[in-house]
Amino acid sequence: MVTTSRQLLGTMLLYENKITQEQLDKALQKQAQTGEMLGKILIEEHLVTEDELVEFLSKKYGIETTDLSKIQPQKEAINSIPSEVARKHRVFPFSIENNTLKVALCSVENVFLIDELRFLTGKKISIYLVKESQINEYLIRYYGTSKELEVLVRNVTESIDSLDNSIEQIESLDFDETSNIDDAPIIKLANSILESAVKEGASDIHLEPYENTFRVRFRIDGKAKTVNTPPKTIAPNLITRFKIMAKLNIAEKRLPQDGRIRIRAFGKLIDLRVSTVPTVFGEKLVMRLLDRENIKVSLDNINMRPTDLQRFKHAISLPNGVVIVTGPTGSGKSTTLYAALNELNKEDRNIMSVEDPVEYNLEGINQVQVKEDIGLTFSSVLRSFLRQDPDIIMVGEIRDTQTAEIAVRAALTGHLVLSTLHTNDSVSAITRLIDMGIDGYLIASSLRLVLAQRLVRKICTHCRQPINLPKEILLKAGFDKADLDDIRLFKGKGCSHCLDTGYKGRMAIFEVLHISEDIREMIIENKDENTIRQKALQEGMLTLKQDGLQKVKQGITTLEEVLSAAIN
Repeated sequence: MVTTSRQLLGTMLLYENKITQEQLDKALQKQAQTGEMLGKILIEEHLVTEDELVEFLSKKYGIETTDLSKIQPQKEAINSIPSEVARKHRVFPFSIENNTLKVALCSVENVFLIDELRFLTGKKISIYLVKESQINEYLIRYYGTSKELEVLVRNVTESIDSLDNSIEQIESLDFDETSNIDDAPIIKLANSILESAVKEGASDIHLEPYENTFRVRFRIDGKAKTVNTPPKTIAPNLITRFKIMAKLNIAEKRLPQDGRIRIRAFGKLIDLRVSTVPTVFGEKLVMRLLDRENIKVSLDNINMRPTDLQRFKHAISLPNGVVIVTGPTGSGKSTTLYAALNELNKEDRNIMSVEDPVEYNLEGINQVQVKEDIGLTFSSVLRSFLRQDPDIIMVGEIRDTQTAEIAVRAALTGHLVLSTLHTNDSVSAITRLIDMGIDGYLIASSLRLVLAQRLVRKICTHCRQPINLPKEILLKAGFDKADLDDIRLFKGKGCSHCLDTGYKGRMAIFEVLHISEDIREMIIENKDENTIRQKALQEGMLTLKQDGLQKVKQGITTLEEVLSAAIN
C-alpha cells in the first residue's frame, strides 16, 4: 500500500515537471512490489538526482538541509547515539549545542523518530536533511565497519562448525547482491569487507593466513593497514567464499589462480582482480579494486604543470612516434595512459591496446589480454596489430627486446605508440632501450617524449594546518634560498576523515623529458645519462623532486612524501 506522503512526493515532482505521469505510475508500481522508498526508486531509475530529492523533501516538510562534508562532527554527538540505532534509522548525529543534538537524516517518514531520539539521548533534537549516499558514507566512516566486522567475525566463529558442514551448498552459489543467502555469516563477512574497502578508498585487500593468526589488510593511499585479525579457523571459509565469487577452482589450493569479481557498491561498479598463492600456512588472497571512475580522468585533472601538460599533449597528438610513461609498479602509469587514450579516443581513429592484464574496459578501444601460456605475448600481439590498420597502439609494458623492436618499427612506419617502462627517471628510459639492443639512431628517430612519475599522498583538507621547519632543512631538501621567506608548509594533524593519517588521496609528481633536436643528437652520439639530463634541465625540465617541491609549496602534499617518493 502506497502511503500518502510518498504519493505527495511524486505529485510534487510531477508538478515541477521533473517526471511524467507515466514515469510516476511505473515507479509507484515498482514501489508497491518491492516496498522500497519512492525516492530511492526514482534515483535508481535516473528520474531525479539525490540533490533534487533532498531539495523537494526540504520544501515539503520545511526541514533545513546541510552538507556533512563541510562539518567536523563532534565525538560527543556521535557517541550520544549507539551505532545500531544510527544504522537502524539511517541517522547521523554531528553536533551538540546548548543541549540540542543536531542529527542528519535522509528520510522523514518515521514520525516517532524525534521522540525516540529525544528519549534515548535526553536532549532536544534538531534534524537536517542530507543525501542518502552521504548518510551511508558517514555511518561507515564514523561508526565504522570494524565493529560490524567484529560482530560478524564472532558470528562466523560461533557457527564455524555448521559452516564447515554446509560449505558445499555455499560453494555452489554464485555471488548476487540480491541473493537471500546473505544471512549466512561468512557471506555477510565477505560482503562487509568489500563494502568497507570500497568506502575507505582501498586499492587492495589482503587476506593473509599465518601459523596461528589470520590478518585482513587494506592498502589505502599506498600504505597497507591491518583492519581486522579474525580467528585462523575462519580463513579457509572466507577465502573459499571469495574464490567462489571469482569463479576459481575451490578444490585447487596448491597452485596460484587468477580471477575477477564485479560488484556494485554505493552506486558504483567496481571490478576486483583476484589472485591467490599457496603459502606454507594456507592460501593467501589479494584483491585489487578497480574503480571505473578512474578511467574517466582527464589529462587536465592530473596536476601536471601547464608547460609539461602542453608538451605531453603535443607528443600524443603527433601522427607517429613513441611516448613512454615510466616509473615503478603502483606509480599511476596506467591512469596516465588511460587519460591519454581518453584524449585520443575519436571515431576516426583505430586504437589497439595490448595489456597484461586488461584492468579497465574502454569503449571504442580494441583491447587484447596477454596470455603467455598459449604464446599470446606482447610481441606476438604487436605483430598482429600492424596488420590491423592501427592509428594508435598502446603497449602495456615494453618488457623485452622483441617488443621494443616492434614498437620502434611501428612508430617509424607511421603509428603513434604509447607504452610504459620500469625505470627510475625519464632519462633512464633511453638507457634501458639501448640496453635492450635498440640502436641509438632508431631511438632518436622514434622517441618523442618520456614522462616519469611517482604517486605522493595529499594532505587531508579537513585537518590541514601550517607548520614551521628550520631553514637549514628546507635548503637541504632542495628549496631555493630566495624562496625561504615566502614558503608556507602544511601537514595534516589527523582526523576521522583520513583515519588519523593526515593524508587523504594521492596525486602524481612528474618529470617530462621532451626529445628536442639537441637531445636527439646526444642520443645518436651515445652521450651518458648525466649529460642528457643536464641538457634537459637547461631546456626547462623539472625533475621529479623539483616538481614535488612545487606541490609542497602549493600546500598539496608534504616534504616527507616528496623526499620519500623522489629520491635522486
